[in-house]
Amino acid sequence: MCDGYANEEGFTGLEAAIVLIAFIVVASVFSYVVLGAGFYTTQKAQETVYRGVEQSTTNVQLVGNVYGLASNTTEGIDQIRFTIGLIPGTPYIDLEKMNIVVSTPTIAPTILAWTNASSSTEDTNFIALKNGVGTSQSTMVSGDQTEIQFNITAVPRDTKINIEIRPGLGASYPFSKTTPSIIAPSNIIN
Repeated sequence: MCDGYANEEGFTGLEAAIVLIAFIVVASVFSYVVLGAGFYTTQKAQETVYRGVEQSTTNVQLVGNVYGLASNTTEGIDQIRFTIGLIPGTPYIDLEKMNIVVSTPTIAPTILAWTNASSSTEDTNFIALKNGVGTSQSTMVSGDQTEIQFNITAVPRDTKINIEIRPGLGASYPFSKTTPSIIAPSNIIN
């Protein structure tokens, strides 16, 4: 009978080892699935954060001065010109989706949309010229400088002009300038 007990004890130990190995295999598969789900969730959360940062920061910046042109100096400035560029890290911007809002104390906010014209003739559109030359462009890429031009109802001297650039993606870029005390045909607006 001693031999019978000894054989059963050895067999029970083998069963316990098999069960232990099965538990280890199941636990490792379960941990692999949990880690994979965790990595996937982390990746999606990271993408969401990147998209949020992209949409909450502005993609454009003002480069240089803002100019005001006056076809009739007694009436005031009737065309605005300024240059914009992309902030570092912005791959491109679609100018067709960009709007510009212009207002003064006497002119209600006016929304200007992109046009593919070579010159701005309406008070509801703006043109975008690549690097300030006569080539109209609909997109900007990193390194581009785009001159924005638009007409405005004549703004008299010493008047504040509010301009807000609203790119299709990202936060808007507002700035204000005041027309000079003496208006010439070409003016730098500070």
